[in-house]
Amino acid sequence: MSDAPKAAILGTGVIGAGWAARFLLAGWHVAVHDPAPGAEARLSATLEAARRCLPMLSEVALPPEGKLEMTSLEAAVDGATWVQESAPERLDLKHEIWGHVLAKAPAGANLASSTSGFTPTALNGGQGRILVAHPFNPVYLLPLVELVGQDTAAAARTLRSIGMYPLEITSEIDGHIADRLLESLWREALWLVKDGVATTEQIDESIRMGFGLRWAQMGLFETYRLGGGDGGFAQFLAQFGPALKWPWSHLTDVPDLDAELVAKIANQSDAQSGHLSTAELTTQRDNNLVALLRALKQQGTAAGKHLNTQDKSLTPPPPPPGPEPLVTLRRTIPIDWTDYNGHMNESRYGQLWSDAGDTILVAIGMGPDSPGAQGASWFTVDNHIRYLAEVHAGQACEVRTTVLLAEGKKLRMHHEMWVEDTLSATCTQLLLHIDMATRRSAPPAPQVAEKLSEYAKAHAQLADGLAPAEGP
Repeated sequence: MSDAPKAAILGTGVIGAGWAARFLLAGWHVAVHDPAPGAEARLSATLEAARRCLPMLSEVALPPEGKLEMTSLEAAVDGATWVQESAPERLDLKHEIWGHVLAKAPAGANLASSTSGFTPTALNGGQGRILVAHPFNPVYLLPLVELVGQDTAAAARTLRSIGMYPLEITSEIDGHIADRLLESLWREALWLVKDGVATTEQIDESIRMGFGLRWAQMGLFETYRLGGGDGGFAQFLAQFGPALKWPWSHLTDVPDLDAELVAKIANQSDAQSGHLSTAELTTQRDNNLVALLRALKQQGTAAGKHLNTQDKSLTPPPPPPGPEPLVTLRRTIPIDWTDYNGHMNESRYGQLWSDAGDTILVAIGMGPDSPGAQGASWFTVDNHIRYLAEVHAGQACEVRTTVLLAEGKKLRMHHEMWVEDTLSATCTQLLLHIDMATRRSAPPAPQVAEKLSEYAKAHAQLADGLAPAEGP
């Protein structure tokens, strides 16, 4: 771990602690500084949530967790590759912190603030190298980070390496992009509550049951483009553009947040979800985010496309032939793989064996993205599965594979699923080589057959102790 890069995290609020989790679970050495009371407890709670949920997003194992320490500001910044300040939104306080940081930070370190409103010019006082890297809560699950400043390319590469999606913004403006959009919606929502038009629950339902679902996959402009039909956005604007002049919203008017309105909002919010603790709401939110993000991964779109790219960067090369079973898969069981019994559903084991088998296919040049695989594939025709122990969401597993048979059109493999020292399930799997033009079985190319034969020979003694189940 001594070779791991170091991140200095200044502040342990929901944002700072989320940053610490992101870097730590990406294998970084994380030094945290926060003199406020309860800092360690806040950080610990966030890390617990992140350790549970972030690995669920990936189809492969995350890097080994980095080293964590709570320390002074000077010690945190010393030797840091990345410094992330997440102090309260007070410009005088941020200037004071950065005054200390700039005196101690390495010359090549990326210096970034999580500020939701201030520009780099305001943070730097007209000079300096501080960037804005504004994320969204929970930082350990949501990939977006608004990156504002000059020469952001190096910072963007670092952020992508820890799974973030840097949106590089060249123009400085207070509130950046996302918060300006959110503030417009937030302002109008306050008026709707103040005027008695809607409750906090009705407003939330209008978002999560309707346009919020569209925004998660298509954003604003792509959604409205569809509203224009085949005529596209020009048609949409022709139809709905005139309505923008109608006095529907309060635009920049802000209601007075007096005691009466504050009490009204607080009471409605308590009635809506006050029966749930902060921890319960956090778990509910994180579980839902994992499931939504994984659905987008399956479709390869929006945030899911970004997560698939991150998975590829974390996927190790396939193991070469050897005398031991091959580790073909390491991953964490996600929440959407479990059922009402609270354990991994039997249908999801098929995905596990398929992914483990794909590792072997990649090794022989027949993976889904292998150039040599065009025109041919392998179809599973028989699985014999044993379920030996319960497996739950958040548990890390390892699949070990033995090649039992590689002759002609047939490939037989034996997979074992291990959770720590427990053998939790096994599968003996038979695949047939398929000519995709005829959709019928056919012998593989000679180079493919040769590579498979190397695995089968390496595993010959192992296969003797694993009598294959009867099947086609």
